[in-house]
Amino acid sequence: MLTTANTTSANQKGVLKFQFKTFEKLPVKIWDDSKEASVHVARSIALAIRQKQQDGEKIVLGLATGSSPIKVYQELVRLHREDGLSFQNVVTFNLDEYYPMEKDAEQSYWRFMHEHLFDHVDIPKENIHIPDGTIEMEKVQSYCDWYEKQIKLAGGLDIQILGIGRTGHIGFNEPGSWESSTTRMVRLDGLTRQDAIKDFIKEENVPTRAITMGIASIMQARTIYLLAWGQHKSDIVREAVEGPVTASVPSSFLQKHNNIRVVLDRAAAEQLTRNTAPWLCGMCNWTEELACQAVVWVSQRTGKPILKLTNEDYNEHGLSELMLEENGAYDLNIKIFNRLQHTISGWPGGKGHADDSTRPERAIPAKKRCIIFSPHPDDDVISMGGTFMRLVDQGHEVHVAYQTSGNIAVHDHDAQRFAEFLLEYGKGQGFLNDEIEKSYKKVIKFLKNKKLGEPDIQEVRSIKGLIRRGEARAGARYSGVGDNQIHFLDMPFYETGKVRKGDIGEADIQIVADLIEKVQPHQVYAAGDLADPHGTHRVCLDAIFAAFDRLKEKKWMKDCWLWLYRGAWHEFPIHEIDMAVPMSPDQVMRKQRAIFMHQSQKDSAPFPGEDAREFYQRAKERNKATAETYRKLGLAEYEAMEAFARWKFDWQ
Repeated sequence: MLTTANTTSANQKGVLKFQFKTFEKLPVKIWDDSKEASVHVARSIALAIRQKQQDGEKIVLGLATGSSPIKVYQELVRLHREDGLSFQNVVTFNLDEYYPMEKDAEQSYWRFMHEHLFDHVDIPKENIHIPDGTIEMEKVQSYCDWYEKQIKLAGGLDIQILGIGRTGHIGFNEPGSWESSTTRMVRLDGLTRQDAIKDFIKEENVPTRAITMGIASIMQARTIYLLAWGQHKSDIVREAVEGPVTASVPSSFLQKHNNIRVVLDRAAAEQLTRNTAPWLCGMCNWTEELACQAVVWVSQRTGKPILKLTNEDYNEHGLSELMLEENGAYDLNIKIFNRLQHTISGWPGGKGHADDSTRPERAIPAKKRCIIFSPHPDDDVISMGGTFMRLVDQGHEVHVAYQTSGNIAVHDHDAQRFAEFLLEYGKGQGFLNDEIEKSYKKVIKFLKNKKLGEPDIQEVRSIKGLIRRGEARAGARYSGVGDNQIHFLDMPFYETGKVRKGDIGEADIQIVADLIEKVQPHQVYAAGDLADPHGTHRVCLDAIFAAFDRLKEKKWMKDCWLWLYRGAWHEFPIHEIDMAVPMSPDQVMRKQRAIFMHQSQKDSAPFPGEDAREFYQRAKERNKATAETYRKLGLAEYEAMEAFARWKFDWQ
């Protein structure tokens, strides 16, 4: 069970404050979320700026782009506007830039920095340095030498902000970069280019080269902040922080720096040993949750089902302390086996008139009101389509709420096809008017002349939104939901026309709260996928959390349970699963057909993330893998499973 009280630090997950051993070769600070962490980093930088101002000196900042530092820049802008933080004494050098790249291009880092920071503070323009992606090829090397010289003339970098790529790159220093490297042109790794598709629409549009500061350039900074947010960064964070120093993970060179701070949110820190096996770090407070994590861990490493584990298995894996706590393997194995067995339920809405003492859901009321919140118009069926249909089949009142329009994730050619359909249908039926024809011509002209990364005009966004809405409605109907229980929220934060979305606002929260208050559900299902590469899932979840908080004084809210599902990228660790809903082969096929209703996302979705498989393939394999994990632990064998974790608020 996930709660608001047990997810803030390793101490609350069972590790005592006096740890005896650390596997981390870099100093790590873990925060609840990226916003809180970013505010801390921004205020540390602001303090350094003000200290230099008091001394009458300039401060030199090395800056990064990408999603990781955005909230840091937002806080710095706020401090400038509200607290009078001046940037008059600040000199900046950016890490990198795509090559070739025009400064005013939508994807340029020059534009990124001005939109997020420079246009909103009082930094002198002559103090800003960003690698120039327009330099002629034959002049690049001399330009890079000049860039290095400028850093030295400015007195060197006082503070360097870094993100980390999934290849382990810092700046654009890809695997194989040498430790002595300085500013230069590099060729981008395939994985890095794949991650950039969200900004460039198609992989062939992503530049193959970039200009970047080198490892040696970065290492000369007096202070370094390495930022990482999200579950999709957790594996490479572990390699950089706990692994050996190697050119295959360029960020591991940071282990040689004498003043670096690694700043993570909980999701990015998931794979660190302190979280995956805290008993290896020192003494533990052995809660049942932590004991479950340890038993599953030993079972997976030995390849043995839980009920076959022995005292020797635990002792050989550093868990002799647990054996003393639990009086041996036999009783512990049975306890954890039963705990996991009780998470399996074919009645996700609860089984009426049945003993619910060991079931994940309540028996009463037998028929529940449920809301399934879907961040994008297809997350409902991709992530929990089997459970969705099971709830409907078992007679519960199921509402599905699509939180965003999803209009950015539609190909231009689909928008043109639907516009042409409307025009030709209007002509054929005789209702075509001047306004429709004018709008059609505007759409076609825009799509024909659309530049790479250019935001869609409102008319195009409307068409794309209607395409997604029609597909969502079809998928929900196929799952058995009536039209009056299908809700399109169109949360405003999403409607930027760009990949990068706005911040959550009052209107977003109120839209969600209004629907919850209208339905007064016993169950709410929401996407708890912190690996969402675009951040939409996280913003949508934050809106639900805020809505719950806003409504918590309502009497009926005490009986409203929040269940989290994961999206198309990752699954919950077994020890965090509170309900696993099994599916038969027929139910897996039904779920697949519901996903197929989303035709604009078939074959080649505009923003596939890091996995090239289609969404139905990812969902199918993930659900099968969950069932296989349960089987290997010695539990019943099913075709597939959908997993959920219950989020329990302090006030419930």
